[in-house]
Amino acid sequence: MSRVIRSSIRFGAAALAMLGAASASGASLGVSGEAAASASAQPALSAPAADPNVLRICAAKNQPPLSMEDGLGLENRIGVALADAMKRKAQFVWSDRPAIYLVRDYLDKNLCDVIVGLDTGDPRVSTSRPYYRTGYVFVTRADRDLDVKSWNDARLKKVGHIVVAFGSPGEVLLKDKGQYEDNMAYLYSLVNFRSARNQYTQIDPSRMVGEVVNGSAEIAVGFAPDVARYAKESTTPLRITLIEDDAAKSNGEKVAQRFDQSVAVRRDDKALLAAVDAALVSAKPKIEEILKAEGVPLLPLGQ
Repeated sequence: MSRVIRSSIRFGAAALAMLGAASASGASLGVSGEAAASASAQPALSAPAADPNVLRICAAKNQPPLSMEDGLGLENRIGVALADAMKRKAQFVWSDRPAIYLVRDYLDKNLCDVIVGLDTGDPRVSTSRPYYRTGYVFVTRADRDLDVKSWNDARLKKVGHIVVAFGSPGEVLLKDKGQYEDNMAYLYSLVNFRSARNQYTQIDPSRMVGEVVNGSAEIAVGFAPDVARYAKESTTPLRITLIEDDAAKSNGEKVAQRFDQSVAVRRDDKALLAAVDAALVSAKPKIEEILKAEGVPLLPLGQ
């Protein structure tokens, strides 16, 4: 995650430099009861001995909906599907800190071996071939005439509150369009006015969707894997629309909206990377099943 955030934690280089940190991003799809029990039993700072029959997965304990200590996070389930395809046992090495710190504090220190859900090509790690592609979405109420698909839609200039993640492409574009100040006090109220400067501060994705549901905001802009679960579970019908990848700042600089997702390993671990790439091929049907169940809209790889 090396440009302006993927929200679930998609930080740009400037934000990472300020933080001095590195990012990341049960009986359920892709998770057996045994795997979930194993996951919840691992201490946060344990360094299990290397075992060719085990896949040590770096994961945040409390990064819903992507990673949760009960093993039901989207990326937890994908991690188990990957381990199964590699014929290894999934062993989660949990962090109490947000996922943005996983590379620096866990992967680089050899406390674990893979991170699920980083942007393809992240320069701090070696990344697998992408296993899915998605992007940022507009979340709106289905009963509103706001079937917005692009940041170039003129209706965006007339709406009320728009919820965006701090450091995200949405925040960048709101600032460029001169609409950020109208939303700033509102956005900071969602994190109890905790500053996002030099520290990790983010609006909970469920809160972002909830603000649309209760009418406090007309639009939420989030990375699809962060918000899809909550939009799908909402009892108020919602519209979730992938944003066209045509956004640009007023100076013409492109602001990307769509990203490939990969599994990350340490930069020098070529053998593990090759094994992960091979396993992702056989795990593809299970991973797509997990993503579909989550409600994540998918794009063709390489688009």
